[in-house]
Amino acid sequence: MQLAALFKILTVSASLAVVPSLSSAQAYPSRAIKIIVPAPPGGAIDTIARVVGDKLAASMGQPVIVDNRPGASNNLGTDVLAKSAPDGYTIGIVGGSHNINKFLFKNLSWDPEKSFEPIIYTHEVPLVFAIYPRIPARTLPEFVAWMKANPDQAKVATSGRGSAQEMAAEMFRMASGVQMLLVPYKGSSAAHPDLLAGRTALFIDTISAIQSQVKAGNALAIAVSTRKRTVSLPGVPTADEQGLKGYDANTNGGFLAPAGTPQAIVARLNAEINAALKLPDVRAKLEAVGVEIQGGTPQAYAALIKSDLAKWGKVVKEAGIQPE
Repeated sequence: MQLAALFKILTVSASLAVVPSLSSAQAYPSRAIKIIVPAPPGGAIDTIARVVGDKLAASMGQPVIVDNRPGASNNLGTDVLAKSAPDGYTIGIVGGSHNINKFLFKNLSWDPEKSFEPIIYTHEVPLVFAIYPRIPARTLPEFVAWMKANPDQAKVATSGRGSAQEMAAEMFRMASGVQMLLVPYKGSSAAHPDLLAGRTALFIDTISAIQSQVKAGNALAIAVSTRKRTVSLPGVPTADEQGLKGYDANTNGGFLAPAGTPQAIVARLNAEINAALKLPDVRAKLEAVGVEIQGGTPQAYAALIKSDLAKWGKVVKEAGIQPE
């Protein structure tokens, strides 16, 4: 009889101990959620964070604050995210450099897989081969031939070390066999003046950054970097279509939470963001700036991160890029 009574007391106590954690999970969110953007305002991931953040605030009933933490090739903000409390109140959105920086920096304080819980793959931004329009080439094969005939002018702009633009240029160098000089700039906007003036011949830039110059006739789009043509520039053929078989580069990314964030919270955020990405006004705003919307499960995003790490690790090794 005493043992039965003791068992009943222990069972009740255990049940009561579980109640607070259940209540806490059910009450999420009970305060503001912060989205860390490891890049300056105005870019693709900042735009996605703000557009999606507005919808999350409405659907989850709490303010959503976008916190820009640019610097150190996006490593600064990513480090802040990795070290944040895994409680669902600090999440982040990353771009293409997230899966590249592992191979470019020796002493990263975070790991692209181990330090985070993938929430959702949100976007892909194709890159455009934009050339100085006075170059006598209108297709990618013609441009490759021109570069080989004019090695002193074969200068290709990049958005700096570790950028998707730099990796795309390295892939182009290896696929085409052209000896070219890569000229790094501090971001896309800093690279545009020299391209428009003909001081560089090519910039493989994101559609969101370069499409206004293309539409104004200041730069000529001769190829897109992805396997499929892009919605934003449907008349521009892919590099793969034009002979660079297998060429596939883009900047992509999504939302992450610090490692250890409860799976129930990750699932809630995944469902809310998936729903937001399907809204017509969200799609219109993001597609207008060259973002191709994705979506899906946390597991699918984890698989993409793994495959991207394999791809970019190979490019860095074959290009002979040494980590700093």
